[in-house]
Amino acid sequence: MTDAPAGRRLRIECSESRVTATLDRPETRNAIDQAMIDELHALCAELEQEPRILILIGSGGIFASGADIAQLRDRRAQDARAGINTTAFQRIRRLPMPVIAAVDGYALGGGAELAYAADIRLGTPSTRIGNPETGLGIIAAAGATWRLPQIVGEARAAELLFTGRQLTAEEALAWGLLSSLHESEDLLAAAHAVADRIAANDPLATRHTKTALLAPPDRHPEIELELQAELFESPEKHRRMTAFLERRNRR
Repeated sequence: MTDAPAGRRLRIECSESRVTATLDRPETRNAIDQAMIDELHALCAELEQEPRILILIGSGGIFASGADIAQLRDRRAQDARAGINTTAFQRIRRLPMPVIAAVDGYALGGGAELAYAADIRLGTPSTRIGNPETGLGIIAAAGATWRLPQIVGEARAAELLFTGRQLTAEEALAWGLLSSLHESEDLLAAAHAVADRIAANDPLATRHTKTALLAPPDRHPEIELELQAELFESPEKHRRMTAFLERRNRR
C-alpha cells in the first residue's frame, strides 16, 4: 500500500505500521455519504490485505456529524435492508489490526456509530457523542444498538438511544466511551502515541488479541488456547522473551 493522494471524501496518509484516514467533507461537517462509504470499503480492502493500525479522525475539529441527511431522506426499505453504513462499519470493526478513533467535536448518528466500531476512542474537551436518530424518525441501525451496550452497559445505552441526548466529553470519559481526553491540537499526536505503543508489540500477537476480543462468548476459552498455541511456536515469541531475559539479567 502506498500513500494515496487527497481523495474526495478521505485523506489517506500511510506509514509502515499505520494508516491515518481523515474524513474530509468540511462543508457538511464530515457527514457520511455513499461516496465516503465507498472509500471506506476501498481502504478496508487494502488493510485486509496488508494489515496496519488504522487511525480515523475528522477534519475541521469535527469527527462526523452523522449520515448525510439529504441522502438518508430519500432512502427506502431496500436501502435499509442493504445496510449501507452497517456493512462498512462492520468491516472496520473486523480489520485485523486495531482501529483508533480520534474524536474531536461532534460524533453524532452514523458518526457516533463509526466511532463505536473502533477498538479505542480518544476525545477532546469539545467532543459531543450521541444518537439522535429517533428524533428523525429512524433508529440507530449501524451498530449502536449492539455495540454501545457492550461499551457502556445496557442501561446507559438505552438512555442515550431513547433520549437522543449528546454526551459531553467528560461524561463519555466517565462512562468508558472515551479512553482519554486531549486538547484538539494534540489529539492526532495522542492517537499516534497509542499507535506507537501498539506497533512496538508483536504484530501477530496483536492480531490474535483482536481476534480473541471479537470472538463470541461460546468460543472462549478455546479460541485463546489455539491462538496461544500458534504464538508459542513463533520465532518472534522466542526472540522477544530471550531479549527480555537478557535485559533483566543485565540489571
